[in-house]
Amino acid sequence: MRNARLQRTTAETRIDLELNLDGSGITEIATGLGFFDHMLTHIGKHGRIDLRIAAAGDLHVDEHHLIEDVGLALGKALYESLGEKRGIERFGVGFVTMDEALARTVIDLSGRPHLVFLAAFSRDMINGFPTEMAKEFFQAVANEAKMNLHVALLYGTNAHHQMEAMYKSFGRALRDAVRVTGGESIPSTKGVL
Repeated sequence: MRNARLQRTTAETRIDLELNLDGSGITEIATGLGFFDHMLTHIGKHGRIDLRIAAAGDLHVDEHHLIEDVGLALGKALYESLGEKRGIERFGVGFVTMDEALARTVIDLSGRPHLVFLAAFSRDMINGFPTEMAKEFFQAVANEAKMNLHVALLYGTNAHHQMEAMYKSFGRALRDAVRVTGGESIPSTKGVL
């Protein structure tokens, strides 16, 4: 089974996370930020990843610590659950539309963390979720998962639709990248990822 279970505890947050890459999209998410829960649910559902996250943080200070730390925990769980990455597809692409919005995510599970994030949201806040934190979340995931991650909001006018298309496209790209395509080889001419 390609899964991971971890806890991340700091002076600012506490996160319990379980992930199963070979699941069916069952999610149980509770972070204290309803909109963020909704976005994380899309990653699990459209990535067909079973995902359980229970998180608490110093929301009286700011949303930043909680959102970034959940990204760090998710990235680390992804990295751990992939092991040597034998037999995986490695690359994934996801285009998702949500009404008038279109987002694209491209992933390479290269072992080299890098983020390119291109988005201009139509408003700064969605029900307690600062839209600027989407970049911080994906940066944290990319760093800990050691993935090359390109996320782009191509267009859209409604912030909820823009964000939802983005998180769904990440789930779809992730589903393709972690898919086992057969064989025992590591998908790299270097022989290691």
